[in-house]
Amino acid sequence: MPWSRSDRRAPARHPNGHRHFHRKALPGKQEALKTPLDHRAPLVFDTRELGRRPGALKRVSRTVEAPKDLGIEVIGVPEGAPVEIDLRMESVMEGVLVTGTARAPLSGECVRCLEPLEQSCEAEFQEMFSYPDADDRSRFADTGDDAEDEDSGEDGMLSLEGDLFDLEPVLRDAVVLSLPMQPVCQEDCPGLCTECGARLADDPDHQHDDAVDIRWAALQGLAGTIRDGEKDNQEGVREDADEKQEK
Repeated sequence: MPWSRSDRRAPARHPNGHRHFHRKALPGKQEALKTPLDHRAPLVFDTRELGRRPGALKRVSRTVEAPKDLGIEVIGVPEGAPVEIDLRMESVMEGVLVTGTARAPLSGECVRCLEPLEQSCEAEFQEMFSYPDADDRSRFADTGDDAEDEDSGEDGMLSLEGDLFDLEPVLRDAVVLSLPMQPVCQEDCPGLCTECGARLADDPDHQHDDAVDIRWAALQGLAGTIRDGEKDNQEGVREDADEKQEK
């Protein structure tokens, strides 16, 4: 369906000249706006050292345990697995621009042969965490569409809570988007036998006799019964002939 004018957003430039595109907030991000932050949480970061000085930078590296359900149905990061996070936090006029990379192990199953597989992922992300008291005019283009989104709370922006921000919703978005939708154990995995379910990679020469049309299956069984009966009759005739010869 073609985009309408209301679907397009005017990109706002931050002080370094980069463009930041506003987008609809995902459910996880909306929850992040409501839940009070605990500075002891592994995915909560402190920006106090930046001091709201535009241009101030801080780099942080941290290894955390993966939260629950970090993935999709067929592959994901196991709960509790180590996730290596490298962050670059930059103070700008509107808030703190967070750029980072996350690396984590993956566990899942091949969609072709259903065998367990182990992989790894590297996800990059960038997110603006605005100051709670930031001037709205510096964050949004002055259009009726953006004003409407602002009133509805669906502008997609995350805010700092004091000097803290929660990286978990951003991490979830980045990791899930980096995952393969159809993971395979190897690029040329032949999958499973459609008749018996055997893994074809374990037996490249695996094959079955020509399949019988289901409409003829009953006749095939009848033919086998007739052949067995004819064999019994032939054996009976030979026995009778042997008895006559003996007499």
